[in-house]
Amino acid sequence: MNSGIKLWNKAKKIIPGGNNLLSKRPERFLPDQWPTYFKKAKGCEIWDLDGKKYFDFSYMGIGACILGYADPDVNRAVKRVIDNGSMTTLNAPEEVELAELLLKLHPWAHMVRHGRTGSDAAQIAVRIARAYTKKDKVAFCGYHGWPDWYLAANLAKKSNLDGQLLPGLKPLGVPRGLYQTAIPFHYNNIKELEAIVKKHRIGTIIMEPVREFEPENNFLQKVRRIANKIGAVLIFDEITSGFRMNIGGAHVKYGVTPDIVLYGKGLGNGYPMSVVIGKKKIMDVAQDTFISSTYWTERIGPAAAIATVKKTRDKNVPRHLVATGKTITRGWKFSARKHGLKIKTFGIPSLTHFSFQYGDKNQALLTLFNQEMLKRGFITTNAVYSSYAHKKPIVNKYLKNVDEVFGILKDALDKNDIKRRLKGPVAEATLKRLTSK
Repeated sequence: MNSGIKLWNKAKKIIPGGNNLLSKRPERFLPDQWPTYFKKAKGCEIWDLDGKKYFDFSYMGIGACILGYADPDVNRAVKRVIDNGSMTTLNAPEEVELAELLLKLHPWAHMVRHGRTGSDAAQIAVRIARAYTKKDKVAFCGYHGWPDWYLAANLAKKSNLDGQLLPGLKPLGVPRGLYQTAIPFHYNNIKELEAIVKKHRIGTIIMEPVREFEPENNFLQKVRRIANKIGAVLIFDEITSGFRMNIGGAHVKYGVTPDIVLYGKGLGNGYPMSVVIGKKKIMDVAQDTFISSTYWTERIGPAAAIATVKKTRDKNVPRHLVATGKTITRGWKFSARKHGLKIKTFGIPSLTHFSFQYGDKNQALLTLFNQEMLKRGFITTNAVYSSYAHKKPIVNKYLKNVDEVFGILKDALDKNDIKRRLKGPVAEATLKRLTSK
């Protein structure tokens, strides 16, 4: 048993759930085999507690590290503010510098609030929108973190039906009085949103403008028109998509301007930072409600974000992320055709995904894929979040190993012995998102 598994077994006894992020639990990848903990990380390489090195071709810090792990330019900026003091009674000037930098990229916006996590940003934005419109109800599409306003969507009339909408997101502890205050609609389904606004007094529409699928039939433009018609605040949650397709948000590519946009994850390249950027008349209402936190004023996050945004802009990092994702997607398709393996690819290039097309065997196949790739020195899942550290030689090495493993999977299918080849249980399925079809 590796040191990571031993530590995980200890962690589950003293930390509820074992850790603080569902997406990092080893049961989601390779139960009883996953290295689980890291000692060191650099570029797209991770060393586990036993000193074994792996290439990360999965989520790269759950989407946080678009430049790669321990980027030297970002680390240099962070070390400088650590040495000069990160927290004092006075404010960090980097807050203003970051706000100005982001507003130059968003000429439609006028003001910025700072947080440290994606859920912070979503919570701040929805509070501001509700304060501005004086309407409680929210229509949403996509994933927006753990706040009560969002999990309220999983409350049903009868408590035994709670959690049916978004399996895996249990609303225990969310006040039942919030029932029907958050109403979901599916991506590219404008009729669902039209029906919602007819039935409910919606003051906020929050959605991921893109994730797994591109907008169809002017979907985003139609959402914008609905928001205008009913006087709702339109929030684009670009916590994940931001700076991955272009400098700034994906909404720029699609030509649709929100009232508020949210960024996080890759904004600080692994250092906690998130922002809420919006129009002055809406954002200024933040002064009329209570939105405040001590650690939203520490200095490391803004310093890291300034360095990350500047490097992302100067090196045109999104171009590399998109090109890398396209190369990986082509590699998956080529190897799948070569071995007669049925897969489906989806997602924007820099967040490329694949899924097996074998019904109830899919999860076991993915587990076997992760197991065999781990043997070959790769941290994997059915997605690759591209980073600037994913250079061509490493990508080629990954695809060469994928080709070999896809052959093993097809052989396991043909011999109907997938589970027999697993050295542990089948991985748990991931949570459902309303951006999925």
